[in-house]
Amino acid sequence: MSRRIAIVEDEAAIRENYAAVLRRQGYQVATYANRREAMSGFEQRLPDLAIIDIGLQDEIDGGFLLCQSLRGMSPTLPIIFLTARDSDLDTVSGLRMGADDYLTKDISMPHMTARISALFRRMEAFSQPDDKQQQVQCGSLSLDLNRMQARWKELAVDLTVTEFWMVHALARFAGHVKSRQHLMQDARVVVDDSTITSHIKRIRKKFVQLDEAFDCIDTVYGMGYRWTSDRD
Repeated sequence: MSRRIAIVEDEAAIRENYAAVLRRQGYQVATYANRREAMSGFEQRLPDLAIIDIGLQDEIDGGFLLCQSLRGMSPTLPIIFLTARDSDLDTVSGLRMGADDYLTKDISMPHMTARISALFRRMEAFSQPDDKQQQVQCGSLSLDLNRMQARWKELAVDLTVTEFWMVHALARFAGHVKSRQHLMQDARVVVDDSTITSHIKRIRKKFVQLDEAFDCIDTVYGMGYRWTSDRD
């Protein structure tokens, strides 16, 4: 069965152009012009991936609100922002709200479809994990790849798909420095350096919310990141 993608974009010509490209790629596509229509559709059926603009008709930040609502409905559903807004503030805000990727509308269609394919490949990898890799234990951190769940000191950590992959890539090789490029490869993520940085900041924040003493992700300046077990 082909994957179902939802596009939430208030400009009809742009919305239909994206939809046509994705349908030619073999995807099922549902389109929505505003947040209200999208939420009504999502309540009936969640897509396999959502592509959301930020400004939606009369709501300047309607896409951000929609992302928050959708993330509440599914903590793991892949979400991509596709918008003309390219400021660092908007990018960081989008990622902090739980989006897996943030793209601007000047991106080429081949590049956009490659990022979408990468997200789906990661989902497929989670559904068919290597038996030897189903459980990762590193100090107080435990990862269950079958259920795609992370726990810290027995408390559930609410990670998105991208965040889970990054934690897995770091914790599986605890003590080793992972460059942003290596982290991107190991986590099966196709994003730029600034997006990796934003995800790491969000991951740290989620662990600190559960444990103020959390300090297991080191930034090795000029090199990348390293997971240090709390029981080392």
